[in-house]
Amino acid sequence: MPPLENRTRTAGLPETGRPVADLLGELARLRDGDLPVRGGNVTAYVYDTGRAEVHDAAARAHLEMLEVNCLDPTAFPSIVALERRLVGAVAGRLGGDAGTPGIFTSGGTESIMLAVKAARDAHQARDVQVVAPATAHPAFAKAAHYLGMELVSVPVDPVTFRADPAAIASALTPRTALVVASAPSYPHGVIDPVADIAALAAAAGVPCHVDACVGGWVLPWLRENGRDVPPFDLSVPGVTSISCDLHKYGYAPKGASVVLFADEAMRRRAYFASAGWPGYPVINTTVQSSRGAGPLGAAWATFQALGAEGYRALAADAMRATERLVAGVAGTPGLRVLGEPDAPLVAIASDDPALSVFTLADEARMRGWFFQVQLSSGGSPANLHLTLTGVSGARAEEMVSVLRESAEAARVSGPPDVPAELVDALAGLDLDTIDDAGFAGLLASVGVALGSAGDPEMAMVNAILDALPPATREVLLVRFLAVLYSPHVQE
Repeated sequence: MPPLENRTRTAGLPETGRPVADLLGELARLRDGDLPVRGGNVTAYVYDTGRAEVHDAAARAHLEMLEVNCLDPTAFPSIVALERRLVGAVAGRLGGDAGTPGIFTSGGTESIMLAVKAARDAHQARDVQVVAPATAHPAFAKAAHYLGMELVSVPVDPVTFRADPAAIASALTPRTALVVASAPSYPHGVIDPVADIAALAAAAGVPCHVDACVGGWVLPWLRENGRDVPPFDLSVPGVTSISCDLHKYGYAPKGASVVLFADEAMRRRAYFASAGWPGYPVINTTVQSSRGAGPLGAAWATFQALGAEGYRALAADAMRATERLVAGVAGTPGLRVLGEPDAPLVAIASDDPALSVFTLADEARMRGWFFQVQLSSGGSPANLHLTLTGVSGARAEEMVSVLRESAEAARVSGPPDVPAELVDALAGLDLDTIDDAGFAGLLASVGVALGSAGDPEMAMVNAILDALPPATREVLLVRFLAVLYSPHVQE
């Protein structure tokens, strides 16, 4: 049995307070296995300006607002001032102005949730639908699930991967409460024909939300840099709301996002109020009630530290890296880019049966690079997703070199040998009969060692998931997450 001190620490709460240096040292050790958040080697999840002074400004502003509670703006008027400034700045670049109504949220999912709620509450009926392209972010499925709505997923063009306005039009019914377009869609980095989609939504008397969570704060700067960016924001007739994440190409720390509305009434429908209980009156602008103002202060500081000039330069660097990557893929046998990216997001697929993108991802990770895996869905084959940021420009040649080297190594290794009987067994497995310990054993049998150190080899797991229908994938992923957080899994 471990010493009492160790067992107490493992339990999470020490009997007496620990020295600050001790606990910070433990945090640093816990992060040893994390992917790096700066430098550009991780092409998903993180956005890096490459400018330490901007990060420091955000960190200090976050700390300044750390204990301020956004629950009550009358108690903390600083949050009102900061939110107005951020919302106004975003609106000014996304087809609005200083008077455009908006809400600062914790991220794209919450921004989308509020836009969907506003559309639902504006509809006369309650049995309503959200019509969205198949490439729309799963946040819309999540919002529909939480809000008791039906998501109608519409196929996209199989070559361009852009939404098909005719297909969306045919999906509209009297139950449609919201139509969705993406600028761009995350999987392939392409902008949907927003003007056409918004026009048909307006003709049907239906709100149209543009998901610009990933692209909303890079597309305006690309346009200002002289690139041809099609209309996608509130300036487009028929667009009634738009979401834009500031912790993506706004380079603010997580979580920071803004949802803008074309009119004040729609914003009010996103709010929640309750005054029918014996406690204090509750009025929430977001899904959360109490929430720290640190991300709000950090986002404002990031905006101020970078300025328009800084964002234009970062957008230019990211897009130059994108063009170099696309050219590099074209010169790499067996690989191709899906669609024609309008933003610094690239999806890379393989046309060579001997070259698995899943194995390629593992090879790249062993070389210090993280390329995000995307499973096949509809007409989109399994691929690797790379999000290029401000620091990517200086690393573009190295990234292309690693991609090619990893592709050659993956071709030599060959694709994962997935036993058909295993896929059939998983597809027919009743996971409700297996507890977390049993599922952890199942994961171990296919090479997933939870709690182990080092870079995981995920090619076999991803290949198995790719061979399964989406519903089965989802069940397995839920069970994986449950086991990952299980107290029975050792660190």
